[in-house]
Amino acid sequence: MNATRQLHELGQSLWLDNITRELLTSGTLGRYIGELSVTGLTSNPTIFDQAIGTGAYDEAIRNKADEGKSGEALFFELALEDLSRAADLFRPVHDASGGVDGWVSLEVSPLLADDSAGTVKAAAQLHARAQRPNLFIKIPGTGAGLPAIEESIFAGVPVNVTLLFSREHYLAAADAYMRGIERRIAAGRDPRVASVASLFVSRWDVAVRDKVSDEFRNRLGIAIALRSYRAYRELLASPRWLKLAAAGARPQRLLWASTGTKDPAAPDVLYVEALAAADTINTLPEKTLLAFADHGKLGKRLPLDAGDAEAVIAAFAREGVNDEALAADLQRQGTAAFAASWRDLIARIAAKGAVLQQGRRA
Repeated sequence: MNATRQLHELGQSLWLDNITRELLTSGTLGRYIGELSVTGLTSNPTIFDQAIGTGAYDEAIRNKADEGKSGEALFFELALEDLSRAADLFRPVHDASGGVDGWVSLEVSPLLADDSAGTVKAAAQLHARAQRPNLFIKIPGTGAGLPAIEESIFAGVPVNVTLLFSREHYLAAADAYMRGIERRIAAGRDPRVASVASLFVSRWDVAVRDKVSDEFRNRLGIAIALRSYRAYRELLASPRWLKLAAAGARPQRLLWASTGTKDPAAPDVLYVEALAAADTINTLPEKTLLAFADHGKLGKRLPLDAGDAEAVIAAFAREGVNDEALAADLQRQGTAAFAASWRDLIARIAAKGAVLQQGRRA
């Protein structure tokens, strides 16, 4: 049994953090599902920007530009085509798991990061357009994102809460999810609206790499994940959640994001091996997925009591790292980075459309 299958048997879902049209048309995604136990997929503006830059979308961009489409409208058509196709590939997994697994994710425009009402409207529109039961809409767990998450869950839109960096960020996202479910129950609606909470891991270690001694390299992200995992398990045992579960609600699963190793001196499967835990998800860059399938090893599961996480975080504090302040900084930086990628993406589509149309007229 290969390492990816072992993680699947443990109860952790492996999702692919990538989407390209070639991945779909070549049959590669189907192979990953069949051979590597991949049971879902995530995307973000940076991934789409890189994919469109390959030229694989040129014909589709030209055709849509000829139809008078441009900007975000053109992009969302491309994205929905790809993600609808991916959702159909994962539909058997979704059905077999009773809706727990087999999800794909599409992000609302990052330019809406400070617009709660605009995010709610966009999330509802995208979900309705996709017409797929296994499509998550990604909403950031920021100050403006949290009320949008609650409203979207109340409206019945499945949500992948993105850009979470700490236990406190996770708990705020979980609270928004539960408020939405509690309102649905009070209104007599079905409480079964799915959600995941995506905690970004490796960016912690990148942020502190030049601020601490070598003995601390690549340890903070895992410690933050351990701390958050303990909070996740405690929440699932809390009276508030048990009441919702008794009414038919499903847990908002914790998802490990940003799990590709950024340090070339560290093992390329560092975060996959370190974050093995049942009832969680790890969304992997394609390179990391293939590396883990090739030489990854399943060791200890995450301890329910967070192990030495608090001691590690305290040691970083003595090195001058304020984890609360850094979590806020990482969330702001992540929000800004996605917005920058989004602007680049829309500009790339516009430039390609203009050049391709010119070429056709010539």
